[in-house]
Amino acid sequence: MAEFDVVVVGSCNMDLISYVPRLPKPGETIHGHKFSLGFGGKGANQCVMAARLGAATAIVAKVGDDVFGSNFIQNFKDNGVNVDHVQVTKEAATGVAPIAVNDDGQNSIIIVSGANLKLTAADVREHESVVTHAKVLICQLEIQPETSLEALRIAKQHGVKTILNPAPAQATLDPELYKFSDIFCPNETEAEILTGLPVTTVEEAEKAADVLLDKGCKKVIITLGEKGCLCKSSMSEKGIHVPARKVNPVDTTGAGDAFVGSLAYYMACHKGLRLEEAIQKACHISSISVCSPGTQTSFPYRKDLPQELF
Repeated sequence: MAEFDVVVVGSCNMDLISYVPRLPKPGETIHGHKFSLGFGGKGANQCVMAARLGAATAIVAKVGDDVFGSNFIQNFKDNGVNVDHVQVTKEAATGVAPIAVNDDGQNSIIIVSGANLKLTAADVREHESVVTHAKVLICQLEIQPETSLEALRIAKQHGVKTILNPAPAQATLDPELYKFSDIFCPNETEAEILTGLPVTTVEEAEKAADVLLDKGCKKVIITLGEKGCLCKSSMSEKGIHVPARKVNPVDTTGAGDAFVGSLAYYMACHKGLRLEEAIQKACHISSISVCSPGTQTSFPYRKDLPQELF
């Protein structure tokens, strides 16, 4: 079995993106000015971002036996992602995500998970070898939580570094999801749901991080959009705020996934970097992604990035 820098156990969703002047109110119909199809899902996005930076990547996922599913597998191949562990099911359609993006780049997203929810803990055990041969494992919550938990558990038993991006957030998570996460990485909205605390400032993020650390994760990184990130490793020490670069966002869809995929790349391929430096570089790449429309279409390739990032 080949060694992989980054392995993802996660979701594949076809993004159905409508660009609109503003997000509609309940019961309102508005005209959009553009529509596009794109490859998405947090798992797929994070994997492709790591691959574009140069990581050897593989994904454990499930797609439907339909045109979206076959296109997804081809897209992974086009991005250099190993697809030996992508399963095709006739039990459900490939996941989809209708997205509305307004003129300020803000978005609202509906996820219809489909085949993603057919990926089981038993499937993970069947493909255990790819998890145990990873340097870094990434999981999210767009698949069944018990499936992500099984992947994290297997990874930790074999000394693999783990990142959990708890999205979409659920107010009550299995406590073991915290325990098996080396890095627990929610955004500000997810942190609010998980802790019951407001997270609108860096100071509030620090309080939320303490609550999450108390639940058992090793390190917490809360992404704060244009405010950057807050990283905290211990309740007894002050957190580290990493500010974001100032940019004019076009489309923020997938920015968090660009950050997580980039962070995993640096953890796996640049082990000499301090975590704060890895976060700074991942923030830089994420800030570049919001300057172009779409999700994976906005993710930069290594050849197009400043050399100082490597």
